[in-house]
Amino acid sequence: MAKILVIEDEAAIRRVLVKILTEENKAYEVEEASDGLEGMEIIKNNDFDLVLCDIKMPKMDGVEVLEAARKIKPELPLVMISGHGDIDTAVNTMRMGAYDYISKPPDLNRLLNTVRNALDKKQLVVENKLLKKKVGKNYEMIGESKGISVIKEMIEKVAPTDARVMITGPNGTGKELVAHWLHQKSERSKGPMVEVNCAAIPSELIESELFGHVKGAFTSAVKDRAGKFEAANGGTIFLDEIGDMSLSAQAKVLRALQENKISRVGSDKDIKVDVRVVAATNKDLKKEIDEGKFREDLYHRLAVILINVPALNDRRDDIPLLIKYFTEKIAKEQGTAQKEFSSKAIKQLQEYDWTGNVRELRNVVERLLILGGKEVSEEDVKLFASK
Repeated sequence: MAKILVIEDEAAIRRVLVKILTEENKAYEVEEASDGLEGMEIIKNNDFDLVLCDIKMPKMDGVEVLEAARKIKPELPLVMISGHGDIDTAVNTMRMGAYDYISKPPDLNRLLNTVRNALDKKQLVVENKLLKKKVGKNYEMIGESKGISVIKEMIEKVAPTDARVMITGPNGTGKELVAHWLHQKSERSKGPMVEVNCAAIPSELIESELFGHVKGAFTSAVKDRAGKFEAANGGTIFLDEIGDMSLSAQAKVLRALQENKISRVGSDKDIKVDVRVVAATNKDLKKEIDEGKFREDLYHRLAVILINVPALNDRRDDIPLLIKYFTEKIAKEQGTAQKEFSSKAIKQLQEYDWTGNVRELRNVVERLLILGGKEVSEEDVKLFASK
């Protein structure tokens, strides 16, 4: 249930806001405060998903509430309530970090759309924070081969900049791992890291997924929805398998890169975004360009820095390190005792043709840990890791 706090000194306006919210959606739990000071005390001692805050109030005005709230709960969205003479101040509060503002008297549709969008954004922020907590453990870069060392050096140089990066390489090599390292080591690491698998989203939905939509834009658009570019504002968006993106979506991405603006599907309103774009593909985009499947101008916008992730067959020296890493990780995940691999078993695995790359190696290691003996032997590899 979404928890909303309404801070408003005019009792009549406060009652109207509470009534609208509680009658519109029974899933909203609404609390009230009659001035800014009371509101801040409630914010300090409770967790809310959204705050509606008047600008002109006694004891502590809305601007002061916004400043104080953002210091202690920076992820909490605040929607400012402005009187006729407060519009300039309301606009200024958005520069200070307010999500949006609504004018008095509140318009029903405007209020509800703003509340829904703010709650959607809050949910995305929470999901991204949870993801970031897992990033350190799930996205370690294992290897000391020349190819991996070159990538690590490039990341150290490129990550602190805002340069766009195109990551290439076969499936299963760890392109998403490189993208996460670029984000973690960048100035944007405190912002969100939003991933979009362009190959997994139907072509008719990719634009809505990236840029959001307004209610009624298409049959299933029952409410306004923020897209991934908005969710990634201030951070990084990772466009995985970008070679599978439709040409119409490519055109919109190009505009977003050129103008730092997007517009939701079904709307002509521009929304400013501050996003670093990292893209990845397993395709030969030069060939896709020749065949008219990928925009050349978009390619040059995205491929400021090119990072190629080598296939596992080209970095066999890293296989012992990867086996050790996966063995420890899988044992921890499954709560089982770790097993050792014999030197002959490791050598046997180094000689395999790893068409599925690191992802395939991880699966084979897990299979051998389950089916192999107390020490995984060369015979175990022959029995259970055969192609």
